[in-house]
Amino acid sequence: MDAWVWWLIAAVGLGIPLVLTAMPEFGMFAVGAVAGAITAALGGGLVIQVVVFAVVSVALVAVVRPIAVRSRSQRPALASGVEALKGRQAVVLERVDRGGGRIKLAGEIWSARALDADQTYEPGQQVDVVDIDGATAVVL
Repeated sequence: MDAWVWWLIAAVGLGIPLVLTAMPEFGMFAVGAVAGAITAALGGGLVIQVVVFAVVSVALVAVVRPIAVRSRSQRPALASGVEALKGRQAVVLERVDRGGGRIKLAGEIWSARALDADQTYEPGQQVDVVDIDGATAVVL
């Protein structure tokens, strides 16, 4: 059997643990084995094949792995729940002051209170939601 066939068998062999364990490093080694197979098919000697395999595998691990780790550790940009309501605009339905009131926020009626104790908002006014305190929107 030709050397490039052995490299492809090695690539498949390295792909199996990738699927079973979800460790991307095995996939990077499998790509290195494919590079070794291409080198063998082009007539490179055994030493060159092993060097190409090692260089491609190490380069992929050194470049791709930090990117994958960084993207896995970042929080998604999509806010949900009460976090998604902060910063949105609402319409005052009943007078809102430090004692309370009602607003329409995201299609729902919420109890609300003013952030500034001296501020009062009349029905029909647009307000910004700055925080959610339990079931009460704090508006400005």
